[in-house]
Amino acid sequence: MKKFINDPRNLTPELLEGFVLAHRGLVKLVSEKIVCRAQPKPQNKVALVTLGGAGHEPALSGFVGPGMLDFSVVGDIFAAPGPPKVIEALRMAKRDAGILFVVLNHAGDVMSANMAMEMADKEGIRYKMVLTHEDIAPGADAPAEDRRGLVGCIPLYKIAGAAAEAGLSLDEVHALAERFNQNMATLAVAMKTATHPASGQSIFELADDEMEIGMGQHGEAGTGPCKIMTADKTAEMMLERLLEAVKARSGDRVLLILNGSGATTLMELYIVLRGCKKYLDARGIELAAVEVGEFLTVQEMAGFQMFVAKMDDELLRYYQAPCHTPAWTVP
Repeated sequence: MKKFINDPRNLTPELLEGFVLAHRGLVKLVSEKIVCRAQPKPQNKVALVTLGGAGHEPALSGFVGPGMLDFSVVGDIFAAPGPPKVIEALRMAKRDAGILFVVLNHAGDVMSANMAMEMADKEGIRYKMVLTHEDIAPGADAPAEDRRGLVGCIPLYKIAGAAAEAGLSLDEVHALAERFNQNMATLAVAMKTATHPASGQSIFELADDEMEIGMGQHGEAGTGPCKIMTADKTAEMMLERLLEAVKARSGDRVLLILNGSGATTLMELYIVLRGCKKYLDARGIELAAVEVGEFLTVQEMAGFQMFVAKMDDELLRYYQAPCHTPAWTVP
């Protein structure tokens, strides 16, 4: 492992210290592992809170700021934060307008969230929870509890955050977020492993001439390794499954996100995007919005997550609304 770090035991506090230094005036760090907006949202507007492990930068704290998240509770590398930190953030966010609590479907995150919500219920904290589970590697019809939350949380923050900024009620923000949640799908592909920065150990193994479609962001198994395919063939195979998962048909509009895992170049992602556009055009499906870059990474893993969501006028309006965060700004 070659990484510019100090004591591995201090990875998370040191990276968070550097993160807030880089974005002074926009975010601040409170209680060691809670990132929040430097300028709080008015109390009469719904707050957005999320949680997740470090090591996936810029996710998740890179999306704290006006128009997106209010609080991000950070765990250690690839690990969920403990329930005490989560309930602490929910207490900080407490307001009459309520809280939208966004949780990615990973065992540790869900366990911490459930315990924090039990405490929140006893304390009268008003919230509604959204569980993202858009990974279709186990099958688009697999039970929600078997499908992981991947990069889809990011555009969900964007849409729900814009709705909250616009003054929608908690019920309205939650309904919008759930509508988007039920119309999105993600599929990942990996070519090369990452190392865990605390231990230096590889998190999975693939031969030099192999890739694996469906691999999770912590090295969880996908559909099994196969020989490396061309960009166009990879785009076609993944997009076919994703469009079927969201039931996109000719005349529909979609949001497409290509999320680099950490070591895949923009050159490669742009070539894949070209292949995606050709495939969508052939199917008569409109590319209504697109993002290419690194939003939720896995250290130096080579590969990417392909995300598709079926969009309508309302979802597009909130998706395209202004926001200002360290990792995503819409003027």
